[in-house]
Amino acid sequence: MPFFSKKWNPDGLHAYVTGGSTGLGLSLAVLLASKGAHVSIVARNQQRLDKALESIEAARQTPNQILKAYSCPLTNATDSAAALETVCAPHRGRAPDAVFACAGSSKPGFFVEMTEDDLTQGMFNGYWIQAWTAYAGARMMVRQKRKGKIVLVSSTLGYISFIGWASYSPAKHALRGLGDTLHSELMLYGIDVHTFFPPTMFTPGYEEENKTKPKITKQIEDSDDGLTPDQAALAMLKGVESGHAHIAGDMITRLFRASTRGAAHRGNWLLDGLLDFVAYIACPVWRSGVDKMVVAHRIEHEKYLEEKGFFAS
Repeated sequence: MPFFSKKWNPDGLHAYVTGGSTGLGLSLAVLLASKGAHVSIVARNQQRLDKALESIEAARQTPNQILKAYSCPLTNATDSAAALETVCAPHRGRAPDAVFACAGSSKPGFFVEMTEDDLTQGMFNGYWIQAWTAYAGARMMVRQKRKGKIVLVSSTLGYISFIGWASYSPAKHALRGLGDTLHSELMLYGIDVHTFFPPTMFTPGYEEENKTKPKITKQIEDSDDGLTPDQAALAMLKGVESGHAHIAGDMITRLFRASTRGAAHRGNWLLDGLLDFVAYIACPVWRSGVDKMVVAHRIEHEKYLEEKGFFAS
């Protein structure tokens, strides 16, 4: 991003947020409403949507803001396009000024214990549910010759990964690939693409994933202070406002971003140069520490699998 360029301002613009009934999506929707944006959220659970809309309404700045909540599936390209058409109807069918793809979920566990469905659903819930929304949003913006923004939500696990995340991390790496590709391609149409890489977020989804998360995975994550949904939403929106292609939610993720950035765009050349130097030392140290923890867990893990009757008799 060029120095001293004008920051993006959502005031008076239409923001479409998927997964907007809880967690990051809800916090982002409330934050956008507090900045004067028209906000449309989509999720499946109508009761949660109704409650979420009350929170968004409480952040309203003017009586002219259009704040809506819709129960729509996002399971494929057709459903995602239909959901987008629905949220755009009150805006005379015009494409949103910004699409925030926050929907998704995870189910961690040991790879050898996962079912075929666990692995396929991991890719669906971690990648496709956002990819189809981005696809629908880009097509509508291009057809209408409207400039806008598309924001994907990856994870710190989109830069690195470790034990327990075999059904989730590949999807988040794929989202990074999609985001980097679209950041290049959609320049053709004046559409900006951003990818957010949050660390642990203390959301209802986090509570759900902890039900299947291995003990060793939790131990490794102990060094991650995590973010509340409000903190994550603020970091995400600040990155979008500043025009950053890759947005990190905390310092640990910034270091991983620096060490694995490749040819992705820099945010701040001086700061990224410093992070490159620190990451050159810190990331291998982190990796070595994680590997040692996993190796030390071997005996305990073997006993666990024995108790589960996993081994052939």
